[in-house]
Amino acid sequence: MSFDNLCKLLSEKHPATFASWVLGTPQTSVTVLKTELSIEPIRADYVTFLQLEGRILHLEFQTKLESTPPLPLRMLDYWVRLYRLYRLPITQVVVLLLPPAPGTVIETVFCVETTRHEYRVIRLWEENPEPFLNDPALLPLAPLAATTQPQALLQQVVVKVNQLEPRQRPEISAYTQILAGLKYNQDLIRQLFREGMMRESVIYQEILAEGEQRGEQRGREEGRKAEGQLLILRQLTRRVGELPQEMLDRIETLSLEQLENLGEALLDFQAIADLETWFGTLDVGVKIT
Repeated sequence: MSFDNLCKLLSEKHPATFASWVLGTPQTSVTVLKTELSIEPIRADYVTFLQLEGRILHLEFQTKLESTPPLPLRMLDYWVRLYRLYRLPITQVVVLLLPPAPGTVIETVFCVETTRHEYRVIRLWEENPEPFLNDPALLPLAPLAATTQPQALLQQVVVKVNQLEPRQRPEISAYTQILAGLKYNQDLIRQLFREGMMRESVIYQEILAEGEQRGEQRGREEGRKAEGQLLILRQLTRRVGELPQEMLDRIETLSLEQLENLGEALLDFQAIADLETWFGTLDVGVKIT
């Protein structure tokens, strides 16, 4: 799934939230319309059409400005087709996810002789991150918002993701990490989300607290390891089924680094035999990455 299509998916899952954000006023009666328009096929991969009270909202998500036909002409084309079909006022908003190259003109109007058509452009990198951080539906966009300290913003996003209800967290976390990949190094994303998930664990917090009370730094290490074991066991059970006791015992002996390596390797596992093979590589001193 492309970044633009992911934004389309989010806007169609949460139409009222996205409409309220781009229009700046609360919208409650919002319906997602079909993307197929009349006359002849038109590319609508990254487009969301929303039916508001007495108005159509056309949202277009773009990672880059270059397109064929050019964006201003496409916006006019959409407007004509939408108006022809619905006969309602139309608000058009382009959401740019990334800043273009320095010196690039971001057009907001199509103009040829006496024909002039305007539309709005939201530059996501100039938007205040607070509305995104405080709404789960918009949270995946937060890493791309305005900041002078990108890593600190990403850490705030991780905290917000981990405060979500358990049923929401996996999906929102996945969407957020995908969109963060437009701006941040993948290793940093994985590190912050992994550490954030562990810090939310009750087991981790208890062990860490014990370590701090004793004045020992190893409490943090033990907490991460305990949570890592739980996560690994849960993922393995989903992928290959219940594990025999000898394998459970073996996992308890793994170091934190080995647990992290297993966490990446198990994504390719299909059966318990794959786990046995992985353990075999440890026995001969081969590091799994």
